[in-house]
Amino acid sequence: MSEQTYLNIAVLTISDTRNEETDTSGHYLVKAMTEAGHRIADKQIVIDDVYKIRAVTSAWIADENIHAIVTTGGTGFSGRDSTPEAMSVLFDKHVEGFGEVFRSISLDEIGVSTIQSRALAGLANNTVIFCVPGSTGACKTAWNHIIEKQINSTYRPCNFVGHLTEKWTK
Repeated sequence: MSEQTYLNIAVLTISDTRNEETDTSGHYLVKAMTEAGHRIADKQIVIDDVYKIRAVTSAWIADENIHAIVTTGGTGFSGRDSTPEAMSVLFDKHVEGFGEVFRSISLDEIGVSTIQSRALAGLANNTVIFCVPGSTGACKTAWNHIIEKQINSTYRPCNFVGHLTEKWTK
């Protein structure tokens, strides 16, 4: 069995109302990631604004020391929810299966309300990016059922870590 590779991960909470004190979803993700052995490269909160979201994530995508990004919030249909519009144009490749699997798992948890989730993922500059809804429950679902396995270098039959190593050798 191969030794696990741990990643540097950035966490972005996208919200017009949360602050560091009330960011339960961001705190959950940081705790889960560090418990899994990964390192938190950065954690920020930005308002739900396409250009502010892109500015932060673009800097992280360009940073050779950040291997993965997880965003929480802004994936619904409310007036200012704009994470998919902000992020999808940054992707070199879309991971269509992430949103599909997330909604499939969520169907068992929250019923057909899952159709209001626009969770998405992609790769940009050999950085994997997962965009999940802002509720702590949704973050737990995404982490426990999908993200944790896909950023675990020992998970088989495949994971994203091999795709991220190209960034390390640039």
